[in-house]
Amino acid sequence: MPFIRRRAKGRAAKQTNPQGTLKRGSRMERTAPLKNAWQFVKRQNHNWKVTVARTSLEKLGYQMIFPYLSIYIVALGATKTQLGLVNSIAMAAAGLLGPLTGTLIDRIGPKKIYLIGIGLLMSSYLLYALAPGWVYCLLAMSIYWIGNSSAGHSCATICGNCLQSGDRAKGMMLCETFAAGLLGIVSPMIAALIIAELGGVSVANLKPLFYIAFSMTVLSFILVLTRLEDIKWSSKHHASGHPLRDSLQILRGNRAARKWLMIGALNKLPFGLILPFTQVFAQEVKGADGYILGAMVTATALTSILFGIPSGMLADKFGRKKVLYFVIPLFWAANLILVWAPSPAFLLIAGMLLGFYYIMSPITGAIEMEVVPAEQMGRWIGMNHFVKSVFGAAMALLGGVIWDRLGPQYVFYLYIGIDVLLRIPLLISMPETLANKEKQAEG
Repeated sequence: MPFIRRRAKGRAAKQTNPQGTLKRGSRMERTAPLKNAWQFVKRQNHNWKVTVARTSLEKLGYQMIFPYLSIYIVALGATKTQLGLVNSIAMAAAGLLGPLTGTLIDRIGPKKIYLIGIGLLMSSYLLYALAPGWVYCLLAMSIYWIGNSSAGHSCATICGNCLQSGDRAKGMMLCETFAAGLLGIVSPMIAALIIAELGGVSVANLKPLFYIAFSMTVLSFILVLTRLEDIKWSSKHHASGHPLRDSLQILRGNRAARKWLMIGALNKLPFGLILPFTQVFAQEVKGADGYILGAMVTATALTSILFGIPSGMLADKFGRKKVLYFVIPLFWAANLILVWAPSPAFLLIAGMLLGFYYIMSPITGAIEMEVVPAEQMGRWIGMNHFVKSVFGAAMALLGGVIWDRLGPQYVFYLYIGIDVLLRIPLLISMPETLANKEKQAEG
């Protein structure tokens, strides 16, 4: 028996150091991140869990159509300039309603606006499925972006108020990338299989995907309606009812908020200038088939899963900006590989690196949540969306014109140039919001 006890003590000693922490490389250490993630989920409140579930359901449907949406619009007869115009008008329409949406969230609570937004998403998918020409997609995408803006504002407001500062980047990352990414891995490939079974990429064969997205969005509507608890504000920061005045009031005396508006606009640059054309570029210029198009989005989702939570944890520990300095150049690399890919197989590498754009979003979202009081969150998010959408809308149209007039590769080169010359210098000058929050707590 003494021998057994000595062996047991020896095994325990190998697993821990003198301070009782896990030894590097031990089995317990390898499983610790999973346990920590589970503990993180358990300690969050009910509303945050509902938003994660809603996001996952909605993304399950959207990730099926995302690889093929621009291709669908082009197949209905749109030129690249017209494709850019569709995206521009849709983003501008959503952006113009941003301040109003934010004011309503702060006045009546986010749940009602959440449900309206999800309802608009449902309508947009039906319109896409029934569209006889590309012009009808203009209405469908406008409704989609208005709905996505309303639902996104509400979701972000709820997440921002559910999460503590030290958990905010991880929490938003888990909601926006990890939960959605788990389903995003499989849904594009399911879509590719459906399309292949129906006979290949065509207008008729893409329409069933929109009906599937509609069904998933209906389920998310029911979830929010029955399970989400609304938030009621009780503060001096209530909105007056005038969207523009309420939004501008937030900027008075808040230098960080004013600077972030400029950075936020540039953060929208990839979405407006690049993403409407990525899949079309992969198909028309690089020769990608339906499986490659789906696999690119799957690879993007895989990156979100593998690097999303670690990036959020690092952002909550070391600062938001330090992680962004590492992540942003990886997205530049994604666009260069997309342009220079010698064969369609290399597009999968580009797809993986494109996932870092979606990792950036929750981190920048954490900064966005930390520059204004919680009671101003709806208006602040609405104002940010307005500025981002107007800028993104201009970029989408510009991208289409550049494609048709200069060549498709210059769309991607332009993004990198603007990013290097404008966004990075502005980000360097922005205060680290995590440090500011910690100082406020200590004071």
